[in-house]
Amino acid sequence: MLSRPCRIASLALVLCVSASVRAGQDKTDDFIKAEMARQRIPGLSLAIIKDGRMIKAQGYGFADRDRRIPATPETVYKIASVSKQFIAAGILLLAQNGRLGLDDSIGRYLDGAPAAWNPITIRHLLTHTSGLVREGPAFKASKVQSDAEVVRSAYARPLEFPPGQKWLYSNAGYFALAEIIRKVSGQPWTGYLAEHVFTPSGMTLTFPTNTKAEVANRAVGYVDNDRLLVAPEWPALRPSGAFISTVLDLAKWDAMLDAGRILSADSRTQMWTPVVLSDGTTYPYGFGWQLAPLNGQPRVYHTGGMPGARAAFVKFPKERLTIIALMNLDDVDIESIVGGLAALHLPPR
Repeated sequence: MLSRPCRIASLALVLCVSASVRAGQDKTDDFIKAEMARQRIPGLSLAIIKDGRMIKAQGYGFADRDRRIPATPETVYKIASVSKQFIAAGILLLAQNGRLGLDDSIGRYLDGAPAAWNPITIRHLLTHTSGLVREGPAFKASKVQSDAEVVRSAYARPLEFPPGQKWLYSNAGYFALAEIIRKVSGQPWTGYLAEHVFTPSGMTLTFPTNTKAEVANRAVGYVDNDRLLVAPEWPALRPSGAFISTVLDLAKWDAMLDAGRILSADSRTQMWTPVVLSDGTTYPYGFGWQLAPLNGQPRVYHTGGMPGARAAFVKFPKERLTIIALMNLDDVDIESIVGGLAALHLPPR
């Protein structure tokens, strides 16, 4: 824990965690250690931001059990579907710059898309209301291939429902969004996001999962709570779960969101507004963010999981509280962890 609150500067985005003196164990530490023991989580890193100040940045357990390397706030984890907000941010930046419209038909951008896809808009993809299947049939974690190839493999599949009628989680839709970023920006979507999101945010330890760069402090991922086996690495890059990062890098992004430095107020409002279905009802999902309240408090968040990783990025806008937790085990009851942390840091009801 930090000895005193540390402001995340919205312009310089300097986090003074490394220079801070660690204080004694507190209730948050007690809770996390108990959950890690109960769920057999090898390593976990946590950042808590309140009113723009870092009030907690801590690692627990081990990033690498065999080598006894501790988890720290600088440990790099796969963030799985927490990545979706960055794909959404890339689309919103292109929309802000007039390069595309959120209500454009995706048929304008996807070569050879079937006529049945013409009613699908970019907004439908962002909100998982497109009717596309959950996974592109061609996707294989062990196979390196283009996003376009995975998207094309879904062309022959019938839509699950007319676009806008229902909500159905679709990773295939986020492959399509990544391909649209590539087509419209004229550069790989990984490069576009690095240039327009990560670099301006000072996120120096956020990379695609298939990066060839030498990244220090990477966590070893584990599967199987009983045996804690090393998780397989996926050669394939999956836009729906694309990135590795740290709690400190994600805290920098949190500061940029709150400061409105990259996404406009209108973009953030749209991103955090429940989607309206064709029958006029709403579903608690925006653009790469879930929107269900917790303990009576408004909450915008996303969780994620893939072999060897579980992640949560949770914002309580009314209380100006953000909780970011990354861990190196996939079989985790993350809602219990988020709920317990929220109970400790939100005002009592």
